[in-house]
Amino acid sequence: MNIFSKAIDKRLQEYQTELLSTHYEEVENMYKKIRGWRHDYRNHIQILKNYAENGDLEQIKLYLDELDADLNTVDLAFKSGNKVTDAILNSKIALAKSKDITIECDANVPMELTVSEIDLCIIMGNLLDNAIEASMSLPQDERLIRIYIDIKGKQLYISVTNLTSTKKQKKIGNIFKTTKGNGHGFGLVRIDDIIKRYNGYISRNSESGVFSTEILLPL
Repeated sequence: MNIFSKAIDKRLQEYQTELLSTHYEEVENMYKKIRGWRHDYRNHIQILKNYAENGDLEQIKLYLDELDADLNTVDLAFKSGNKVTDAILNSKIALAKSKDITIECDANVPMELTVSEIDLCIIMGNLLDNAIEASMSLPQDERLIRIYIDIKGKQLYISVTNLTSTKKQKKIGNIFKTTKGNGHGFGLVRIDDIIKRYNGYISRNSESGVFSTEILLPL
């Protein structure tokens, strides 16, 4: 391995570590909120019992309204059937919604996969981060990301499509030329490396105003 190849490999490893750290931090924050709500569950029940014993129906109603609003901030917005996929999807969907991006998501994923959790995190995290970033160049009412994940035969099918303000992008080899900064190109390389390692399939398509990625991975 020459010096250039070693430098590229080192940068890829650094990028992977940085990416995983970011994604896991997002997921961990979400689950901390969920665990915190569960921890307080008994306290909530005790307070409601006290209100009930005093016949204070108005306070019960107000307290339940507050709990309902609080629970909506930590409940999983989407459930695919796979814990890792759910964690990544929910953290990215929440991020997208905070940026006024409309999300259309349909996912059905088995509990057990041959793809490792780390590899799945890298693939999904990169795809959705790229889609979110591309969406930000559009007016709020035009931002849209479609996510579709399902089983096709004996393969896991992943499709992510987003609207974008850019024209049809040019390819360099099998990868579209990035107009973004440092790290974006490494993310694409990491996805391709993982797909190749699992003998999977990936297709990227760029049309005017639309960018989509389709992936097939063996189960």
